[in-house]
Amino acid sequence: MKGRAGGEQGKTMRHLVLCNDEGAGAEGFDHGEVIPLREEAEEPRTARGLRRAGGLLVACGLALLPWLYVLATGLPATATAAHWPGAWVGLDALEALGLIATGLLAARGDRRHALAAAATATLLVVDAWFDTTTAAPGGDFATAAAMAFGAELPLAVLCGRLALRALSRHA
Repeated sequence: MKGRAGGEQGKTMRHLVLCNDEGAGAEGFDHGEVIPLREEAEEPRTARGLRRAGGLLVACGLALLPWLYVLATGLPATATAAHWPGAWVGLDALEALGLIATGLLAARGDRRHALAAAATATLLVVDAWFDTTTAAPGGDFATAAAMAFGAELPLAVLCGRLALRALSRHA
């Protein structure tokens, strides 16, 4: 079995030529059978979609920049949250789930641990940020800073390194 590729302007046609070298001279086998596999455009469809998604994400990020000013100048200095305990319990539950998932996937050698690690690192940094920025001065702030620098940020660094190492190995 032999494979061959031929081309047209702007497109590449990939096809497979089936022939048996021994039977090529036999009756009815004067030439190989050409079977088109697929036709490719100049740019693969996934590359176009990825470029479009990238452009959309950059546009959305740029659109958020003026919103930062609105938030910085318009939000009150203090606020009351009706579901404050639920927000913190939910965030910490997601962190625990992320750490467990990352650990189990990494221990099994599953490449998807990189996804869990990246998400978990993000959650841990967000938790450290909000713990320290919402803590009352004094003992509450000292506890939040100790948790951030003693647990959340080191774990975030570990998860980030796991994610980056997995990406660099499979790039």
